[in-house]
Amino acid sequence: MSVAIRHLDTSVAGFEADFQRVLHWSAETDAAIEQRVADILVDVKLRGDAALLEYTARFDGVQAASVAALEIGPADLKAALETITPAQRAALEQAAARVRSYHERQLEACGRSWQYRDADGTLLGQKVTPLDRVGIYVPGGKATYPSSVLMNAIPAQVAGVGEIVMVVPTPVRDKGADASARGERNALVLAAAQVAGVHRVFTIGGAQAVGALAYGTATVPRVDKITGPGNAYVASAKRRVFGQVGIDMLAGPSEILVLADGSTPADWVAMDLFSQAEHDELAQSILLCPDAAYIAEVQAAIDRLLPGMPRRDVIRASLEGRGALIRTRSMDEACAISNRVAPEHLEVSSRDPHRWEPLLRHAGAIFLGAFTSESLGDYCAGPNHVLPTSGTARFSSPLGVYDFQKRSSLIEVSEAGAQILGPIAAELAYGEGLQAHAQAAEFRLKKGRA
Repeated sequence: MSVAIRHLDTSVAGFEADFQRVLHWSAETDAAIEQRVADILVDVKLRGDAALLEYTARFDGVQAASVAALEIGPADLKAALETITPAQRAALEQAAARVRSYHERQLEACGRSWQYRDADGTLLGQKVTPLDRVGIYVPGGKATYPSSVLMNAIPAQVAGVGEIVMVVPTPVRDKGADASARGERNALVLAAAQVAGVHRVFTIGGAQAVGALAYGTATVPRVDKITGPGNAYVASAKRRVFGQVGIDMLAGPSEILVLADGSTPADWVAMDLFSQAEHDELAQSILLCPDAAYIAEVQAAIDRLLPGMPRRDVIRASLEGRGALIRTRSMDEACAISNRVAPEHLEVSSRDPHRWEPLLRHAGAIFLGAFTSESLGDYCAGPNHVLPTSGTARFSSPLGVYDFQKRSSLIEVSEAGAQILGPIAAELAYGEGLQAHAQAAEFRLKKGRA
């Protein structure tokens, strides 16, 4: 059965209205979720460890005598690294090395302190310091994500963060399991934590884990910032604790937009569209291409390849609900539309991707050329895979070293400099009606001291 993905054409009347329907997605959280999250956060703030134990038992089916029993120690992380297969370990370490190398270059480019002195001897500059402690949330409810461990922990480590605290839910899958079950701890996720330099790991999840990181408990330390993806409860909790702690971003459903000139095998593009559609039913996959015959080839490839995909039901629902194959008048127009979408993942699948890259201003990550599949960026290319979604790439950036640092301005005004800057500051301060500001500057003038 053919996949009923939308076919749109920019030259057809009514395109704009149809296109807006494709893009529409409400970020509003269900009111019941919001209230439940609010209650959980208040409870964790008031009762600390006791609340964590209660929610971990209720939501994950994991019974523990103390939160300390939910912590995975360094020896267990090392053991996990020894447990996984040699192929898994090699892949993990190679991916980690590439991610670390990329973020070390990022540190060199934008993560250093600097200062200078102007003509009158005044020192001005910027002091960059790492955060003391960060928390990374790693999803663990429906699937396991060792790649998320690498992408969140390694830039924090490169930035020089003093302590990295990881939380990951380990729900009991077997509802008939013994009440003392500790949940399913994924060895690859724990091995990734070891490789990435995570300091402490707690097997807790959901809004309660976010609350524990934000407020601190007797066992879980309070952090300065929380990063990492999660479900609607986690996203709502991160939104609510922002201000108590920093957060990376509020992520929506995953997205891919492919700009194609028809030169890439249609099967490759179809599978690239699948790669995001398989995340969940709300994920979005869009193709922009000026070649109608090629779009038909991609549709045929989708229909042929989908039955062999284990997550075909999710892929179908995503493509039919939020996907689109769009014929454009030209590649230039495709680039302009892409900038309006500001997608999380943007593939430029053409013979000469560098011809189009200068036209592309808004995207979380840009993948250039037919051989650059989005999945390589997800796992091992090097750049971070935590990216802005839902059009926020218009003003947001991928997670990076800079997210784990803060900047302080440095100002040291010389006596000569005070004679130049003082009158300027005083004039503006009097204009604002702030006399103390003005006189604080004037006291430092030679005539003021006299």
